[in-house]
Amino acid sequence: MNIAILSGKGGTGKTTISTNLSVITGANYIDCDVEEPNGFIFLKPSQIKREEVKVDYPVVDSSRCTLCGECAKVCQFNALVKTKKDIMLFEKLCHGCHACGIVCKQIALTFEKREIGIIEEGRYGNLICRRGILNVGEPMAVPVIKKLLKNLPAGTNLIDCAPGTSCNVVNSLQYADGAILVTEPSSFGLHDLKMAVQLVRNFNLPFGVVINKYNAKDDRIQKYCEQEDINILGIIPYRREAAEVYSLGKMIVKLPEYKEIFEEIAKRLREVFPWN
Repeated sequence: MNIAILSGKGGTGKTTISTNLSVITGANYIDCDVEEPNGFIFLKPSQIKREEVKVDYPVVDSSRCTLCGECAKVCQFNALVKTKKDIMLFEKLCHGCHACGIVCKQIALTFEKREIGIIEEGRYGNLICRRGILNVGEPMAVPVIKKLLKNLPAGTNLIDCAPGTSCNVVNSLQYADGAILVTEPSSFGLHDLKMAVQLVRNFNLPFGVVINKYNAKDDRIQKYCEQEDINILGIIPYRREAAEVYSLGKMIVKLPEYKEIFEEIAKRLREVFPWN
C-alpha cells in the first residue's frame, strides 16, 4: 500500500503530516520532494546508505559527424543545436531518450552518464526512511523521483510528494494506491486544494483531506469538502506549542493532544485505505 501525501501549495504542513503519521502508523517514509527534502530533519534516521542517480547524455564523435543536423531536428527538448562547425549540446536539457542516437545514420553519437542527484536510505526504529536529493542547478527532478520509487520497501509507504500539482507530483502519483491532501483554511489553500482534488480524481485514486493550521473561525474547507462529498480525515489545530516543537526539528506527536489527533487520523486512514 503506497499512500501519497500532497498539497496544492507549499507551506501547508505536508511534511509535518507525513513524518508524524509515519511514526504513528508504522509506515515507511519516502521523501519525493527531491528539490527540498526536509523530512529527515524530523525523523533523523540512522545507518544512512547512499546511491548516485545518473542519466544518459549524448557525446558526438566529430570524426564521424557530417553535420546533417538530424539529431538536432529530432530532439524535442532543444538539447542539441546544429551550428556551422559542430553539434552543440545543452546537457541539462537532455532527457536521455536516445532519439538522437537512433536517427544518426553515421553512428556518430554514443552515450555517457552524469550524476544529477542521490538516493539516501536509513532507519528510524523499525521504519525505512528514503529520500531523493536533486543536485543544485539541475532542472529535472523526475529521474531522481523515478529511481526513488522504483523499488519501494515492502509494507505500507507514505510518499511525501513535492508541493503543487507539477509533473514531479504526477510522476509520484503513478506509484500511489491512495492519497492524502493536506490543506489550510485560507483562500490560497482552498484554491490549490481544488487543483489537487482534480489531479487525484484524474488518477481515480481514493483520497481524503487533512486540514492543518485549523482556525475555528474559518470553515471554508469544510464547506467545500461537504459540497464535493470529500472525506475529512482529520483537523489539526494551530497552536503555539506545536510551532515551537516543529521549529526545533522535533515530532509534534510528542505532545499528547497532537498524538491523539494523529492516532484518530490513522484510524480513519485504515478505514479508507485498509492495510495490515
